[in-house]
Amino acid sequence: MENNISTQDNKINEINKINDKNQINKNEINKSNEIHKVSCEILENNTYICGLRKNIKTDYMFRFMSNFNLTGAIWVLYLSYKGMSLGQIGLLEGIFHIVSFLFEVPTGAMADLTGRKNTILLGRLSAVISGLLMVTSNHFLGYAIAFAFSAFSYNLNSGSEEALVYDSLKILKREKEFLKINGRLNFIQEAASGFASFLGGILAEISYFYAYTAGMIISAAALFNGSFFYEPKALVDRGNSEKSTVRKHFKACITIFKHNKPVRSVLVFYPVVTAFATATYFYGQQHLFNIGLNKIQISFVILLSGIFASFGALSAEKFSRIFGDKEKYVGASGLAIFIAAFGINHTYISVVAFLVQSYFGSLLYPISSNALNQLIPSAQRATIISVSSVMFSAAMIVIFPICGYVGDYIGLGKVFYILGIWILIFQVWFIGKGKANH
Repeated sequence: MENNISTQDNKINEINKINDKNQINKNEINKSNEIHKVSCEILENNTYICGLRKNIKTDYMFRFMSNFNLTGAIWVLYLSYKGMSLGQIGLLEGIFHIVSFLFEVPTGAMADLTGRKNTILLGRLSAVISGLLMVTSNHFLGYAIAFAFSAFSYNLNSGSEEALVYDSLKILKREKEFLKINGRLNFIQEAASGFASFLGGILAEISYFYAYTAGMIISAAALFNGSFFYEPKALVDRGNSEKSTVRKHFKACITIFKHNKPVRSVLVFYPVVTAFATATYFYGQQHLFNIGLNKIQISFVILLSGIFASFGALSAEKFSRIFGDKEKYVGASGLAIFIAAFGINHTYISVVAFLVQSYFGSLLYPISSNALNQLIPSAQRATIISVSSVMFSAAMIVIFPICGYVGDYIGLGKVFYILGIWILIFQVWFIGKGKANH
């Protein structure tokens, strides 16, 4: 009897030991799982942080490729070669700005709601489609659709890329470096654009097809490069709908125009004047061709104009110190004079005038940006700056087609005379209206 009891006790003890051992093993497994989970989270976080750091270097290459626009200096010549009149070319550029006008804010909301990376990649895909349509189309409708895709590509990348970089720096607590990094990105952009314009002219001299095909390949390469971006985690509430964003945007527009006269003045003056400068730049390609320059020579002039434009941007601060409150009128007057001089049908005078007007046109951009940013609070900064872009598109919708149609009848040289005179008249009207309001 006692032996049986002893045997049962032994068995119970063995069972308890086994249970204790199993519990220890279970605890060890749970501990191991927790360690593995924490390790995975640390690894994932390190990968994410490294990805955000790589966003900056990735964007250096992306900015170069996305702005390496081989057709930027030849598209007017190409469309003319394909049988489009100056009026039709002006209308196509107008379509670009209408689409840009309509989709600028919705695509900004799209970037906030679906992610900056996805929006950027869709923008590069739109650029590829635009190039394909430009090569394969032989009629106005095809080119119009191509310009619409080009505008959509511009809208999708506008702001999304900059926001991705800034958000990456903010998460890394390096947002104070944004100004320096953005300066490098702008330098890369100007270098890529200038070199691409020159190379595009050389390719176009051989065949327009080569220029546009190479452009599509580069856009596809930028698309691939953009796939390496890491999406920063949301820093703001993405719960707002696109409709709400658009409504707030236009409500802000109405409020600004009604109640803030200094801001309204900046939002009217600079977009209109810079629209005249932009029309001169694009129609200038055809005018240079008309006075005897070939495509390679035109591309070289465009490259030189980029250099002059760079000096214009660099000298804006000194120019502002010298002329003070009159800076915009002096700059716009210089622009007007040399746009009018560009219309002279003399090769050397026209080329020099084109280069100098590029200087004054570029000079006005940082001055306008500084003037606007000094007048607006941080909470409304992005919205009001987007209003400036919309105003520029609105001005281009009107100015560009008119220049094309008038150029068909009286010649581009006379159009540039008229543009120069109109800038001066606009200034006189603007100054007079300002005094009347006071």
